[in-house]
Amino acid sequence: MKNALILFGGVSSEHDVSVVSARSVIENTPKDKYNLILVGITKDGRWLKYDGYPSRLPEDKWLEDTDNLTKAIVSPDRCDHGILVFGKDGVEKIRIDVAFPVLHGKNGEDGTIQGFLQVAGIPFVGCDMISSACCMDKVMTNTLADAAGIPQAKWLGLKRYDYDKNSEEFLNRAEEYLGFPIFVKPANAGSSVGVSKAVDRASLIAAVEKAFAEDSKLVLEEGIDGMEVECAVLGNDEPIASVCGEIVPCNSFYDYEAKYINPSSELHIPARLPQEKIDEVRAAACNAYKVLGCSGLARVDFFVRHSDGRVMLNEPNTIPGFTSISMYPKMFAASGIPYGELIDRLFTLALEKWER
Repeated sequence: MKNALILFGGVSSEHDVSVVSARSVIENTPKDKYNLILVGITKDGRWLKYDGYPSRLPEDKWLEDTDNLTKAIVSPDRCDHGILVFGKDGVEKIRIDVAFPVLHGKNGEDGTIQGFLQVAGIPFVGCDMISSACCMDKVMTNTLADAAGIPQAKWLGLKRYDYDKNSEEFLNRAEEYLGFPIFVKPANAGSSVGVSKAVDRASLIAAVEKAFAEDSKLVLEEGIDGMEVECAVLGNDEPIASVCGEIVPCNSFYDYEAKYINPSSELHIPARLPQEKIDEVRAAACNAYKVLGCSGLARVDFFVRHSDGRVMLNEPNTIPGFTSISMYPKMFAASGIPYGELIDRLFTLALEKWER
């Protein structure tokens, strides 16, 4: 039996989603194959080993279970190959065979924790440091997609310094090049945190300020009139794509509320598309996955434009949601890979990649 480390929480605007995802991962991991060791990262950056019930993870109720909390960190020393637990009787070393950073957003999906685990020599689920960072940063993602000829919306990147220096010039350029509506996004945030849809100059200014509260670098994209379609991808050198899922958001776009709060959003698995278009989306997902250097897993999101049926990249997600309602596990379940088997495959892929 292998020791599998589950990292959850994190210093991120997506902390609350992470703990819910982690609970689902923990409850669905085959217990006959993996001995799970849980380490949570609080919103203020404390690392704690948790020995209590996974059901207490949501809403950070696990932090109230003080009898089951012990300070712990991942050791950067490769000879330790695991975590250090600071108990009353001294420091205990626990060897870790494989880790799953169930951490969404900054400090968890952006290459930082991946780089730390690579330094520590611990195999982990998902993309490596470089591909995680490139997929998290929307400016980098869009730049690589353009270089590879992957169709996507017209876009502009923006830094806080440049905007403060000459906001009027940039706003004029954005309106002229992109046209309304314009979607304004922090370059490094997930779950649609800080994302707004601007329909005129006033709402564009407000959207830019809202996004700058999350990141000092933004992406502005033209609005695409199309179906929102997602595809789950699994694998290392020879990735496979799931059936496609279709999102019909309850709001004007698939924002944080539509994803996690309002139950009125519709999810259709499989997507309501002709088979040849579904095949095209799946092929596009695997292509983007390879271009961006992904491994292990990613959910790749697309638009299928209504006017001409063109498949256009929206964005990749290297640590997609793993809650009970999340699309990644649901799409693979519909493809014949149930949740428990999916987790086992992810651990196996991690071991195969990093032990090579």
